[in-house]
Amino acid sequence: MKQNYQKQMDAVVASLPQGERPRLLLQSCCGPCSSYVLEALTPYFRVTVLYYNPNIQPRAEYDLRLENQRKIIAALPTPSEVDILECDYDGEKYDAAVKGLEAEPEGGARCTVCFRLRLEETAKRASELGYDFFCTTLTVSPHKDAERLNQIGRALGERYGVPFLPSDFKKREGYKRSIQLSKEYDLYRQDYCGCLFSKPVDNSAAIV
Repeated sequence: MKQNYQKQMDAVVASLPQGERPRLLLQSCCGPCSSYVLEALTPYFRVTVLYYNPNIQPRAEYDLRLENQRKIIAALPTPSEVDILECDYDGEKYDAAVKGLEAEPEGGARCTVCFRLRLEETAKRASELGYDFFCTTLTVSPHKDAERLNQIGRALGERYGVPFLPSDFKKREGYKRSIQLSKEYDLYRQDYCGCLFSKPVDNSAAIV
């Protein structure tokens, strides 16, 4: 049965101790996707953005998205300061992880491997650094499978001993709000997910 992860997140938020903001490590793919997610989470959590995206190709694209990630964190008014944990570029790890899956359709098995790669690094760091929760911005996109992401996140949370915050940030017009905020803060909105396999021939429309 399909689950409502937005309602599950609401239940977690409602159960938090009054007046406390637990620490949450948020894997973020880019500034535009994180804009609404930070707006939604920071009233309830002390958020650190983890910029870990070895799938983003080429390196220049990775750096451009990181620049815009820093930009929205610095500009967006939030109840408490948002930190950022920047990871070194590790494109070779992504290439090795998806070897043999190059011909998979977008949204298929290659994407599952990519989701797990990024979320496992987040869970591992959340455990090592003592965070109370971890989460990802990826579910804000209508092009990402929230069911798959939440299942992966929950399993990794159990493995590493840090709860995965269930979420489907595209709900309540989260994606629409991310577009509005991207325009308001003049953020670069990419026209492909990240890996070169997802890069369209026609680059006329942003699809994050």
